[in-house]
Amino acid sequence: MLSDLPFTLGALRAAYAAGTRPEAVIEEVFARLEAAADPGIFLHTDREAALSAARALGQPDGRPLWGIPFAVKDNIDVAGMPTTAACPDFAYLPEGDAFVVARLRAAGAIVIGKTNLDQFATGLVGTRTPHPVPRNALDPEIVPGGSSGGSGVVVARGIVAFSLGTDTAGSGRVPAALNGIVGLKPTLGALSASGMVPACRTLDTISVFALTVADAWEVHTAAAAHDPEDAYSRAFPAQPLPQVPPHLTIAVPDAASLITFGDRAQEAAFRATLTALRTRGVEIREIDFTPFYDVAAMLYEGAWVAERTAAVGARLTQAPETLHPVTRAIVSQGLALSAVDAFRGIYRLAELRRHCTAAMAGIDMLCVPTIPCFVTRAQDAEDPVLHNSRLGTYTNFVNLLDMCGLAVPCGQREDGRPASVTLLGRAGQDAALAATATLVEAGPLGATAWARPAAPLPVAEPGPGEVAVAVCGAHMSGLGLNHQIAERAGRFLRACRTAPDYRFFALPDGVRPGLVRVGPDEGAAIAVEVWAMPMEAFGSFVAGIPGPLGIGRVVLEDGSAVPGFLCEEIATRGAEDITALGDWRSHLARKAAVARKGAA
Repeated sequence: MLSDLPFTLGALRAAYAAGTRPEAVIEEVFARLEAAADPGIFLHTDREAALSAARALGQPDGRPLWGIPFAVKDNIDVAGMPTTAACPDFAYLPEGDAFVVARLRAAGAIVIGKTNLDQFATGLVGTRTPHPVPRNALDPEIVPGGSSGGSGVVVARGIVAFSLGTDTAGSGRVPAALNGIVGLKPTLGALSASGMVPACRTLDTISVFALTVADAWEVHTAAAAHDPEDAYSRAFPAQPLPQVPPHLTIAVPDAASLITFGDRAQEAAFRATLTALRTRGVEIREIDFTPFYDVAAMLYEGAWVAERTAAVGARLTQAPETLHPVTRAIVSQGLALSAVDAFRGIYRLAELRRHCTAAMAGIDMLCVPTIPCFVTRAQDAEDPVLHNSRLGTYTNFVNLLDMCGLAVPCGQREDGRPASVTLLGRAGQDAALAATATLVEAGPLGATAWARPAAPLPVAEPGPGEVAVAVCGAHMSGLGLNHQIAERAGRFLRACRTAPDYRFFALPDGVRPGLVRVGPDEGAAIAVEVWAMPMEAFGSFVAGIPGPLGIGRVVLEDGSAVPGFLCEEIATRGAEDITALGDWRSHLARKAAVARKGAA
């Protein structure tokens, strides 16, 4: 029965392979929507248009999202449906789809309707709407989360397989935490903003809600592309879900700077997730999170409020009665700010960014609670500004620092509420976050009773437009130069060894190894890591390699050959031969042990 069919990509594809028609799935979507009896989820639906799109699909044709139903936040254009940004007086009928919506439709997905939001995407609670407020899918006493509340709730209830939200201050992550689902906030510019009503144009991105990390990543991959019509669009290659590197360092707030506003269950759940990461071999490093909080404060206490004022435009002064009272109160603050304030804010952000960059030195990503605590509808009504601000504790700084983020459910707290953490990475490291999130992804699929599917096996080979490169020294995961791969959107493929044809040396500079091919029966198998890198980034990577190292063909233990680091033989004269160790990390460990013994 379709009423029992999980709306995950894998389950829907299996149903289609067994003969189910997309029209039947669309009918089930609307049956589930009717059963939910929540008038606050959608601001507009079009059953006949969805059925027509389903019929037009014909037979399965291999498109990645063929027949997959999805919803769109109502500040993103969908042809034939009004865009209102939850302000009826603002409504207009767009001439076409937003760039991202068009790409998803081209991939075979079917739009169901437009979801409710905090008006003009201003808020993290999901209650700042003139329409009925969406009910949290798990507990109607809790706020649904904003500003993408309807988009979060509709996925958590299993009505659609995925939805689009937007994220300026955390609107693609907070609803995910409050409803027990995945919220993927991509690197700014990875998803085009063409056809999106902005909240803060320089900080906005479309985001993705789904029930699993793998589903969210597939949707992101289908939607991501450079848009020449969007001045803020950036070209980031769409990558398959990668392997998790064998050595990963994640920074977290230390005990003194972890904020949960007294919510002990939230802190306990966060600690449990960190323990789970440690059991998977991840190094957890505690840092002072104060610089990040200082950046977060700038979003609503500084000149960036004026950018929201600019987005609302003349409506604020010419038709203020059309705005939600809380929205109006917030964006009105921008009227008192000047260009001088804006520049002072830019200078202050640059200063704080340097502190945050220093705090992240030597780490691969951050892990934080997605929200510090839960907020009830009653608390929000009592003080809508205070509790909204609290929800942004771990989200408000992210776009200001040009980071990517992924909110992932990681089981349930001791009180039964959903536990959620967010992984945060540098721009372009979206794939690494998705891979790592699969290590802790757990718990119910939103408000459904469906079993969580196993995460798909990562792709261990380079994809189209990628080149594999074997590294054997400081570019390996967890070591000092790995960032040169990460910042070029490199992804880990596998750890292995070379063919037994190589000699391995610690070069005289003390920081680099030299790998030299000598031939069969003259060397040994040496540990390497194989990474994939976009072809367009490979040239700059190679150009930065200093002699006597270079890139040649490295033969691996399975007989295949990939580009990799090799050393000129002349540079190994007088160098320490560490072939017997067979691994640069073993050499570093031995060197450190000798240093400790000498110091003692």
